[in-house]
Amino acid sequence: MMQTPRAESWVKVRPGGLWIEPGDFFIDPTRPASRAVITHGHADHARPNNGHVLATPATIAIMQARYGDQAGATLQSLPYGQDLTINDVKLRFVPAGHVLGSAQVVLDWRGSRVVVSGDYKRSFDPTCDAFEPVEADVFITEATFGLPIFRHPDPQDEIAKLLHSVSLYPERSHVVGAYSLGKCQRVIALLRRAGWDQPIWLHGALQPLCELYERLGIPLGDLRPATTAKKNDMAGQMVLAPPSEISERWSRRLPDPVTCVASGWMQVRQRAKQRGVELPLVISDHADWDELCRTLHEVVRGEVWVTHGREDALLRMAELEGMKARALRLVGFEDDEA
Repeated sequence: MMQTPRAESWVKVRPGGLWIEPGDFFIDPTRPASRAVITHGHADHARPNNGHVLATPATIAIMQARYGDQAGATLQSLPYGQDLTINDVKLRFVPAGHVLGSAQVVLDWRGSRVVVSGDYKRSFDPTCDAFEPVEADVFITEATFGLPIFRHPDPQDEIAKLLHSVSLYPERSHVVGAYSLGKCQRVIALLRRAGWDQPIWLHGALQPLCELYERLGIPLGDLRPATTAKKNDMAGQMVLAPPSEISERWSRRLPDPVTCVASGWMQVRQRAKQRGVELPLVISDHADWDELCRTLHEVVRGEVWVTHGREDALLRMAELEGMKARALRLVGFEDDEA
């Protein structure tokens, strides 16, 4: 009778990232690889110039929009829930709830199951499929907000704060710093859900991916370019821009803007103060401490490995709960606009 292999015998850390040895492919490689499985479209996970790329259809579309011909030498899309066998390794994608197209990678080989989470969250997001827990012998998780101090509020309550501020200052524009992929579209969709039916004005850097989201079936409503609007048109209006632009020359054309940033890091008051943010919005696309702990309790039937982030507290929690735990300490993954 064949013995079930231990995960560390076939899932390994290499200079290029997480390597699945019997399948001969990397997951989210940090340098160009001949075969890459990509969890989602953020640039620290989906890098250009790989050989064969496998991802969900939405992630493939995002990579093509961002990288053009450099998205990969060959591109293969695999919808959620469909199995694909690569050199005897069975692979399928299940939703991660991070951004549109984001996926966990479920790997089965000779009776051993490893699930690679990619980046994920458990809170409500109308722009992407919700996280689906899958039990695993080894669950490989991120830990961007892996400290007990990080407990994110309901994102809809943060949107209510934003709308309340608009009602208090109808003569001012509100410029919201939001990352171009995922966060921007989520903020827009949450605003629409909360009843904001007026135009939303966009910095030019945000327009292409918003247009792509709409082509992929995510309605965002009336979006207009802020660069062509008159200053008075944006009084009492909502303007979205990359976080790096909200305090730059570009924002000076807005009528007395209230500066906001949507990020999990806005829970850290010093970060908000250093960036001159008047209205911090704690809206994160990553799991907070409670979501990380809940997920481990739901899916881990053996070990948890932590790829990146704040590993130590999560590892300690896992060990206290009787799970084996280790830190992979992968490099090259960013969390600045989480």
